[in-house]
Amino acid sequence: MAHNKSKLGVARSASSARGYTAAWRRARLEFLGRHPWCVMHLALGQHVLANVVDHVVPHRGDPVLFWDRSNWQALCKLCHDSYKQRQDLTGRVVGCDVDGVPLDANHHWNKSK
Repeated sequence: MAHNKSKLGVARSASSARGYTAAWRRARLEFLGRHPWCVMHLALGQHVLANVVDHVVPHRGDPVLFWDRSNWQALCKLCHDSYKQRQDLTGRVVGCDVDGVPLDANHHWNKSK
């Protein structure tokens, strides 16, 4: 089995071994056709085309979670490779909406007084 290094330097199996097969590529294209906009940019009032189908909850090899379309969201590559990865690592949502309110529901500004 082929292994690649992730961005964090951790060995990972090849993408096809993690479920990213021809069936995934077809499902991805279909999903992006129905959900063309990056959801993170939409939250900011911006329209940026999505080109990545992200698993909201990382599947970590679980095939049921991998194929659960309710766990998919459309993202642009920038949001997927930066903000979403940071969110997965830290558990915090990065950024603010158009009014300057933090997107992270757990941010102290979003807590009731």
